[in-house]
Amino acid sequence: MSPPVLLSSSSVFPEPTAAAFEVAAHLGYDGLEVMVWTDAVSQDAEALRGLARHYGVPVRSVHAPCLLVTQRVWSSDPAVRLRRAAELAADLAATTVVVHPPFTWQREYARNFSGLLTQLGSQYPRITFAVENMFPVRMAGRVIVPYTPGWDPTVPGYAAYTLDLSHCAAARVDALAMADAMGSKLAHIHLGDGRSQGRDDHLVPGRGSQPCGPLLASLPGRGFNGSIAVEVSTRRAASRAEREADLSEALNFARTHLAAPAAA
Repeated sequence: MSPPVLLSSSSVFPEPTAAAFEVAAHLGYDGLEVMVWTDAVSQDAEALRGLARHYGVPVRSVHAPCLLVTQRVWSSDPAVRLRRAAELAADLAATTVVVHPPFTWQREYARNFSGLLTQLGSQYPRITFAVENMFPVRMAGRVIVPYTPGWDPTVPGYAAYTLDLSHCAAARVDALAMADAMGSKLAHIHLGDGRSQGRDDHLVPGRGSQPCGPLLASLPGRGFNGSIAVEVSTRRAASRAEREADLSEALNFARTHLAAPAAA
């Protein structure tokens, strides 16, 4: 059986979280990844359960509020935000929580990050806490790494990983090589493409330089039993129809390549 293909609620931005359920149902996605952000619905288990029931679209993963724009969602303490994300996932019977490595200025959180993940894993044994690969920031000829101990989570090592292909492009690394480094701990995928120009493009897969198709085709051979969330930017779409066309293309790409045999 192929892995479920989810729609990240971030993929309908600037439309709200509720719109993601409607779009996912209309296009035939297998479920939703809720990006927790300033939209109150994205933080509310009861509201999300109601939407899931209404549209017949389960929430299968939760993205903890780790972005710069979500630093005050729920709490200014990142450990509290991660705990709340775990509680939300448990309330929704979601099996994955996506989390970014700590920012460099989050010193106490960084010191306790591995222990917190272990603690949460014990408290919520049905949830996988998958740390996502990020990327360095290039500004005025300088390369800045805003994460501790770095943007590549395989270097310190964690129990589970989220592979983001757009982030691989921004970091100018190959997604297949990153998947190899993650090995059997690869638990979740953010499917989006990039042009390897140091930017986080989140393009529809197939429109950039990353090996999105080969990566998907390789998953059975890797023993992958997680889920895949389409995380692309449609903010420039002029209409809902244009946005849905992009998200339909991404879903069809995923299912086509998941069904394709891996290259020998």
